[in-house]
Amino acid sequence: MKGIPPHARGMRIGLYGGSFNPPHAAHVMVSRRALRRLRLDRVWWLVTPGNPLKDNGKLPPLAARMAQARALLADPRILPTDVEARLGTRFTADTVAALQRLCPGVHFVWIMGGDGLADLHRWRNWRGLAGRVPIAVIDRPGTTHRAVRMPAALRLARSRIDEADAPTLALRHPPAWTLLHGPRSRLSSSALRRTEQRA
Repeated sequence: MKGIPPHARGMRIGLYGGSFNPPHAAHVMVSRRALRRLRLDRVWWLVTPGNPLKDNGKLPPLAARMAQARALLADPRILPTDVEARLGTRFTADTVAALQRLCPGVHFVWIMGGDGLADLHRWRNWRGLAGRVPIAVIDRPGTTHRAVRMPAALRLARSRIDEADAPTLALRHPPAWTLLHGPRSRLSSSALRRTEQRA
């Protein structure tokens, strides 16, 4: 499909989904950690047209958020995409399934924050997602200890691999997931929006 970033059989590509409203330095930090710790070739930002679990009424247009992401990124290994809009998918499990069909031979990893893991049991077909693609969870301030006690993490507990084995995650048969620790940032899109509203 036109608009899907270039890919090559055998590449390891992280999929980092979100509203990116706005994109910021912590998104870049997460992407670089994933590149390094998971030994990925690329990280694709899947800038969503709308999050099914959030109120999208005040969400800026996709084109504006894509432009902000392009302006922020200087690392050619990190690529913002509007693939979800082009595919016409609304739920992550469907997006990943479509990308796997379109990109045979690519080893995808889903990248999410600890807050995402805490809510994962609310996602449409989250079990299907976990059975389709390995997952890397990035530690975030104030979320991770709670997240590992939530339903999805408990259900997938036997599929968790040690952080030391993270470089092998992209090649593992799902379900497989790991939790990556490291420097954490309290920067968030919601905090930036609140700052902009007060200015």
